[in-house]
Amino acid sequence: MSTVKSRREQYSEATRAALLVAATRRFGEHGFSGTALEDIAADIQATRGAIYHHFANKTALFEAVFERLETEAMELSASAAARAADPWAAAFAALDAFLDRCCDPVYGRLVWQEAPIALGWVRWQAAEAQFAYGLVEQLIKALVDGGDFDEQPLETTTRLVFGMLGTAGMALAEASDVDKPQLKAEYTSVIGRMASGLRRPA
Repeated sequence: MSTVKSRREQYSEATRAALLVAATRRFGEHGFSGTALEDIAADIQATRGAIYHHFANKTALFEAVFERLETEAMELSASAAARAADPWAAAFAALDAFLDRCCDPVYGRLVWQEAPIALGWVRWQAAEAQFAYGLVEQLIKALVDGGDFDEQPLETTTRLVFGMLGTAGMALAEASDVDKPQLKAEYTSVIGRMASGLRRPA
């Protein structure tokens, strides 16, 4: 069976990708409620019908944008962790990559400010858990297995760290561009000191 895509399939995929790029920019500039589907379509010289071919409504389009942003963020964090020399360094490499991403104005606004409105609080919390919780759990388990942390209840520890990271992400999204570097440094320092309290004595 041939795996070569037809021109129509290639065009459809290209249109969907262009819609996501245009929607990301529009949602980032105007928010969910301030963005009209007609404007997104016009940005790529398409019709509103082209949007409905790929997405059921504006919420579905926003969710696709959100999932794309979160997938990229988790891939960056996981990649940073994979390059580290040991579990301790991996955890803080992932943390640095995550906080860097939260400093990005578009990511910060869409993931931490607009998504709870566009998706609803329950769906947004579930989506956050879907994307980030597993990586946090994996990093904490590696710290315990590697002897960096004392034995800890994995689920409880993961939930606490997950909540702490959410607080940091929200704070960075709300901060001005001028304040973000200092705020990122503060969260990195405080999280590091808290994590050090769980370290196994040498």
